[in-house]
Amino acid sequence: MNPDEGEIMATPASHAQTIYEDVLANYLISMARTVENSVGYALDALLRPNLERAAALSSQVFLVEPRVNEMEMLIDDHAVRMLRTGLLDDEEIRRVVASQKIANDLERIGDLAVNISERVISLSGMEITEMPQELEPMSGAVRGMLGRSLGALIFRNVVLAGEVLESDDVVDRYRDQIFEHLLAGMIREPAQVAPHLQFVLATRYLERIADHATNIAEDIIFWVRGLDVRHGRARLSVEEKNYPQKRS
Repeated sequence: MNPDEGEIMATPASHAQTIYEDVLANYLISMARTVENSVGYALDALLRPNLERAAALSSQVFLVEPRVNEMEMLIDDHAVRMLRTGLLDDEEIRRVVASQKIANDLERIGDLAVNISERVISLSGMEITEMPQELEPMSGAVRGMLGRSLGALIFRNVVLAGEVLESDDVVDRYRDQIFEHLLAGMIREPAQVAPHLQFVLATRYLERIADHATNIAEDIIFWVRGLDVRHGRARLSVEEKNYPQKRS
C-alpha cells in the first residue's frame, strides 16, 4: 500500500477520535462548572443563613442535582464508546479512565452541595447567636481547592493539581478548630446545641468536598503524567524536576 493511501485511510478514524475526545472534554468541563456553581451557592448561603437564601437554594442547587447525575451517566456512556473503538493510545486511555473517575467525584461534590443546602434550610429556622469564625476561611480554602482542581482539569496543569494536594491539610485543620469551638459552645450554651450540630455537619461536608477535589487533582496527574500519586505524593515534586509542565 502506498504510504499516502495509508494516511488517507487513517484520517477519518483519527478525525472521529478527535471529535470523541472533544465531546468528552466538553461534557466534563460543563459538569465541573455546574457543580462549582452549586457549591458556590451553597457556601454563600451557609455563611449567611436566612429564610430568603434557604428558599433560593431550591432552584440554585436542588433542581440542578438531577442534571449533574445525568451528566455523570452521559460521560460514562461516552467513555465506554471511546474505549470500545480500540484506537486509543496509552495517554488517551488514561484520559478516559481519569474522566470517568473525575465525573464520579464531581457527582459526589454535587450531592455534598445539596447536603450543605439542607443544613442551611435547617439553620434558617433556628436562632443563631454565634457563627464559627473559622467557617469563612474554611469555605474559602475549599473553594480554592475546587477552583484549582477544575483549572487543572481544563488546562491539564499538574502544577495546579499539586497545589490542591498541598491544601488538603489546611482544610482538615479548620475542621478540627471549628469542631473544638462548637463543642465548647454547646457546653457553655446548651440552647445552641441544635444550630451547632448543623454547623458540625456542614464542616464535615466541606471537608468531603476538599477530599473529592484532591481526588480530581490526583486523577489529572495520573492522566497527564501517568503517575499514581494517591499513596506517594512526594514523587510528584521529583517528577516535576525532570518533566517540564505541558503547555495547553
